[in-house]
Amino acid sequence: MAVSFDQLQAFVAAAEAGSFSGAARALRKAQSAVSTQVANLEADLGLELFSRAGRNPVLTPAGERLLLEARVVLDRREHLIGVATSLEQRVENRLVVAIDELYPEHALGALFAEFARRFPYVELELLFPLMEDVSRMVQSGAADLGVMWRQEVLPTELGFQTIGWVPLKLVCGRDHPLAKARVEWEELKRHRQILVAARSDGPEKRRLRVAAEVWWVESHWVILEMVKHGIGWAFVTDHVIAASLTAPHLVTPDLQFDQGDWPIALELVWHKQRPCGPAAAWLRERFAAERVGGGLG
Repeated sequence: MAVSFDQLQAFVAAAEAGSFSGAARALRKAQSAVSTQVANLEADLGLELFSRAGRNPVLTPAGERLLLEARVVLDRREHLIGVATSLEQRVENRLVVAIDELYPEHALGALFAEFARRFPYVELELLFPLMEDVSRMVQSGAADLGVMWRQEVLPTELGFQTIGWVPLKLVCGRDHPLAKARVEWEELKRHRQILVAARSDGPEKRRLRVAAEVWWVESHWVILEMVKHGIGWAFVTDHVIAASLTAPHLVTPDLQFDQGDWPIALELVWHKQRPCGPAAAWLRERFAAERVGGGLG
């Protein structure tokens, strides 16, 4: 049994146009050529795909079922050609991007929707490690690009670019002692702090430590649940608070020493010695153009 793409194309075109003449116009072929291709397909399959009793051909039950399969085959053919063209243009086959949760997730949807339109054949993996775990992944080759909060000491192999600022807010639960009165800096040290924890044990993990007693939690979202239940206070980003169901249960204490926002720089990082293909280069440009949080610093 030999089935060609031309036969399947003629079959699908005839089914969609409702006639062999309409299919011929769509394919820019002679009507006799289209009719012959469909007839040969029927002969090769041993099935009647169209009933020709009326003025126009009508799909038989077998034709209706095989039309679905024919469309899949033709779609995959186009996909194969697209992938081959993409590879010929030296576009990456796959990219891994590691993004700290400090980056607002609402900005990612539009960015990666455009990426999907521009690079439809690139397989993408998005990972969400924390703090210097991002740079470690890029350094080791486990990720091609990283978005992270500014690291005080960055490995020399990595290049970086500041792409915005994200303010951290100090929050506590409604029944927490810090919610009751104006708070001095020394008062923070006397109450348990809940800090986001990277899996690596580097200096970044302790940069925001204030209190003597700390709980480490590997999720901004779980931190808010802890704060809601009065376990401790924490520094959390606006966008995480706004998207969390815990928001009505949180309080931003009245601080004597500060306005309450601590801006953290977000940086895009990449490995200097690894080639940057068209897809990665486009992502770098788009992240830089997005400028999260405006132009602080």
